[in-house]
Amino acid sequence: MKKRRGWLGLGAFLMGMAWVQAKPSIKESTKDASVPTAWAKMTVQVMSQAPNNTPTYGSRALGYIGLTMYETMVPVSSAHRSVVKALCDTLSLPKFPKKYTWELALNAGQAQILKAFYGYTNRTGPIDSLEQVIYQRYSQHLSPSVAKASVDYGKAWAHRIFEWAKLDGGHEGYLRNFPKDYKRPEGEGKWVPPTVGQSNSKIPMHPTWGQNRTFSPKNAQLPLPEPLVYSTDTTSEYYKQYTEVADQKRKLTEEDRAIAMWWGDDPTETCSPPGHSYHLATIAILNSNADAIKAAETYARVGMAVADAFICCWKAKFAYMVQRPSSFVRKNLRKKEQYPGEMINWLPFFLEPPFPSFYSGHAVQSAATATVLTEMYGDNFAFTDATHTGRKPKRYYVVKPLPAQYDAADYIPEYLEKEVKFQPRHYRSFWEAAKECAESRLKGGIHTRHDNDVGLKEGAKIGQNINALRWRR
Repeated sequence: MKKRRGWLGLGAFLMGMAWVQAKPSIKESTKDASVPTAWAKMTVQVMSQAPNNTPTYGSRALGYIGLTMYETMVPVSSAHRSVVKALCDTLSLPKFPKKYTWELALNAGQAQILKAFYGYTNRTGPIDSLEQVIYQRYSQHLSPSVAKASVDYGKAWAHRIFEWAKLDGGHEGYLRNFPKDYKRPEGEGKWVPPTVGQSNSKIPMHPTWGQNRTFSPKNAQLPLPEPLVYSTDTTSEYYKQYTEVADQKRKLTEEDRAIAMWWGDDPTETCSPPGHSYHLATIAILNSNADAIKAAETYARVGMAVADAFICCWKAKFAYMVQRPSSFVRKNLRKKEQYPGEMINWLPFFLEPPFPSFYSGHAVQSAATATVLTEMYGDNFAFTDATHTGRKPKRYYVVKPLPAQYDAADYIPEYLEKEVKFQPRHYRSFWEAAKECAESRLKGGIHTRHDNDVGLKEGAKIGQNINALRWRR
């Protein structure tokens, strides 16, 4: 599918920032989080427009982008402390200037680190525009020396963090989404490329991503969880769970389809799952009127949590190479009397991604995000998720009612075209959203319940390890 062209709403976005130009005050309070949230919105927009976009590369970028934002703001808070030394004890810290304005430091750092990760898109004009708007507002009453020192400080953080990032195993990962030299293991119950999916590649996406360095050293030490034991025995848990996926598709409601599409976050069309999580962080910040330092900490925690979630998840995916439900259903259920001829060419409701099943990436990154946001904003934080509001309705197809008489060997399903509209969704907590995200993969037909349950459990562990970093003095 083609990526959406252009920068939708950029003019309105920059106009939204223009209000600050009329404010006469030189000294801006850290109670105002408009600069951090402006850059987070720009980051998600850049991700949604990036060619060769993948959730793996995107999650990694968010980890470093969020960390850069936080580190440029730490000096203004007497309660916070730098966490970068806990992540890399050999990384040298930039020298803090005698006089400094955090808005300019954050602004310069975000522009530089965002272009470092997405400069390959050759679409950096909006980044430069936002940087200039914020710079003009916050530099107009400063001496040139203070403005320059602030900008240099932000750029120094971006430079040092990006140089450190180059050594993590994922540098320029967009150039090797589907490495041609990868040899796929074969065997019963092993993953095979989808018949119809999000990608035409017969090579799985980023098969070595699980070898990358995590942000939290503790997340690299988490033991691999166990997948279900492969079996075609109808009494086995494996058979029951893969059968459940097929059963789910046959009884999907309109609400089920809306949930599957809302959390789909296909990277060829959207900001991908990690971008969705980064946007949930923005919602939490705005709904709670969080100050700037809490906003920066939120983006840092969420960014690193989703980055580590994808590394840990990919480690398991390519250690076990567990098949997707589609291949099991077509091979093992097509001849069963309780499943009519539709099983011959069975496809999941949601397009299948190009990598193994166990465990769910959506579930793990959503749980990691929920763990971080719950600690920072509370257990019962109600919110409305409008991430996909404005997207065009998504078409899908359902099998027409089967004829009274048919020969399963010859039956070719006929389909009806329908569509799902993207309406804002309401949640009573971050965990309610995370659990719905996980469940959406079962409704979409691309994960078993075990994939989702394990993903939620592992995501909680990953998020807890990010929370355990010493964020306070």
